[in-house]
Amino acid sequence: MTNNQRLVFIALLASQAVIISLLERAIPFPFAVAPGAKLGLANMITIMALYTLSTKDTMHVIGIRITLASLLGGTISTLMYSGAGALLSFIGMVLMKKIGGNKISIIGVSVVGAVLHNVGQLLIASMVANTWTVMLYLPVLSMIGILSGIAIGIAANYILTHVNRLNYYKDLQTFQVERG
Repeated sequence: MTNNQRLVFIALLASQAVIISLLERAIPFPFAVAPGAKLGLANMITIMALYTLSTKDTMHVIGIRITLASLLGGTISTLMYSGAGALLSFIGMVLMKKIGGNKISIIGVSVVGAVLHNVGQLLIASMVANTWTVMLYLPVLSMIGILSGIAIGIAANYILTHVNRLNYYKDLQTFQVERG
């Protein structure tokens, strides 16, 4: 992949993540048990970036997504909460992927990311509210995070399988054209 192709791929993933974030923000979450909770659909793109790009490039995708989604449909507090959640989630997912190797699936990495995203957001909420009692909300958010992490992981795995298949066919076609 040339540098230009890599930059275009980063821009495509980031733009998809921004659009998904904005669409998800427009959809109300149906469970009154967890006000403010979202499914984290844009994390499908983060996981795709994590498995197709370098760690540094994945950070770029996340940074662009959080910045643009906050500017286009959020506030400064949205930026703080999303940034803290995404940073902690990203660190956890990278560690799980590297340490776990083949023993931890994309679904497991996704679940870790979802739960740590909630932890990051609750840490910011605790600092803003100046109390740690906000962390009592963690078990509820963790259950939702686990379920959503499983769903996002399954979807990301499905998408990555098809992206890899497209690359295989593209490489095969290039090989056939070169052979003549």
